[in-house]
Amino acid sequence: MPLPGLRGTDHIGFTVPDLDQADDFFVRVIGCERIYSLGPFLRGEDDWMADQLGVHPRTVMRRLNFYRCGFGTNFEVFEYEAADEQRPQPRNSDLGGHHLAFYVDDFDAALEYLHAEGVEIMGEPVHSSNASEGQRWVYFRSPWGMQFELVSYPDGKAYEKDARTLLWHPAHPQD
Repeated sequence: MPLPGLRGTDHIGFTVPDLDQADDFFVRVIGCERIYSLGPFLRGEDDWMADQLGVHPRTVMRRLNFYRCGFGTNFEVFEYEAADEQRPQPRNSDLGGHHLAFYVDDFDAALEYLHAEGVEIMGEPVHSSNASEGQRWVYFRSPWGMQFELVSYPDGKAYEKDARTLLWHPAHPQD
């Protein structure tokens, strides 16, 4: 049985070391819209933070910003003052490793823009093959080291040739 009433992904939440730096990156560089900000959230001597969020009970959530980035999933970005903070940024191969991918219509223009903004590009653009043939991608890093991906497949991917797998196509986002 699937999750009853599932419609899709609403938002992705992650923590950054400096919310002002992250805000500049998401708004000015990426082009997201900050929808709202909240915080700080302080809890007394109870275990609410541990029970509700799985963090040390004396952790303070300093602030959060909520962003909308085009037609995709929203981001809830936190800055914590953690009582037992761990600083290493996970790599893709680490437990909890991740990246966020931004779809663009013009890969070359977007890549040139990121270079002009001084964003660290990881390696060279890749032309995918097999099931993802038609896609180009490259990873890049935020100022705090989080990994992102720039991706484009304006003519679709090879696996989308089968109409049963076509969920969304950039040329027809209303479909």
